Amino acid sequence: MNRFSSFLLGAIPLLAALTACACAGQAPLQPKAVELNQAGVDALSRGELDVAEARFALALEFHPRFVDALVNLGLVEMQRGNLRLAQDKLERAVSINRHVAQPHHGLGVLAERQGRAAEAAEHYRDALEIDPAFVPARANLARLYFDAGRLDDAREQFLRLVEVAPDYSPGYVGLAETLLRLGREDQADQVIARGLHRAGEAPGLRLLAARALLRDGDIDRAERLLAALTDGSGPTVRAAWGWMGVARLLRNDLQGSIACAEHALELDRDDPLATFVLAMSLSARGDSTADQWLERAGVMSPGNSVITYERARQIVLRAGAAAR
Repeated sequence: MNRFSSFLLGAIPLLAALTACACAGQAPLQPKAVELNQAGVDALSRGELDVAEARFALALEFHPRFVDALVNLGLVEMQRGNLRLAQDKLERAVSINRHVAQPHHGLGVLAERQGRAAEAAEHYRDALEIDPAFVPARANLARLYFDAGRLDDAREQFLRLVEVAPDYSPGYVGLAETLLRLGREDQADQVIARGLHRAGEAPGLRLLAARALLRDGDIDRAERLLAALTDGSGPTVRAAWGWMGVARLLRNDLQGSIACAEHALELDRDDPLATFVLAMSLSARGDSTADQWLERAGVMSPGNSVITYERARQIVLRAGAAAR
């Protein structure tokens, strides 16, 4: 194992985003109210916020205490950035019927948007007390625990998520990421294989499979998997470019690893993995900008022993050059 390999054992932050789940009508209501609410959900999924707002508002005219339509109006306002108005809609929905999971989940998403993670977790737990099979709340609660470093709690929630939604690929991705962070690589590999079998060839699962191949030294197969994930944009594409850079770095193909890291950084200039790859590649090439990239990588990944070693190595090399 060379000095880069230990980095492969660490999990990068989960690629999953906040899930704001619009509600389709369930209670026995006037058919027109239910129809308008569903039409609003369709518009919201397309990003047509004004159309969605009008449809949800009309649904409420037919039934003023229509909880689902109120929650959906809250989600519209959240997407617009009108957080106070969104909170008013969601709290009104809870006051009408606190035994519905969706408004509690919506308040959790809102709390996260405002940087109140602990409060968000409480709202997600409230939603799950009402409906333990409510996937968005379970997924968000698990992710919050993961981001906070509460890995045992995250693992427990991801395990439950996989059970209640066995065809939902982010559950397997989150569970595998958590197991990797806990140092349980064999268990993570089993979860990845199970996810690929049950949830299909989801990009997040294929990315994890490629990382496992890199960890095992099978660079050729890893690169083939990663190459298929590098078209387009988004978090998975960015991560695929970053791990492709790791593969090239392991081959000592510095020009290739730099190019891959630059592709990832074009998608997100603050990507920790791509910054690491670029810093290590520039350092190995003896580039004059290596120090500033190593410093940046160290800030993004504090405690990374590979970066610490490389920065120390550069200091020794400069001292030796000055002595000559």
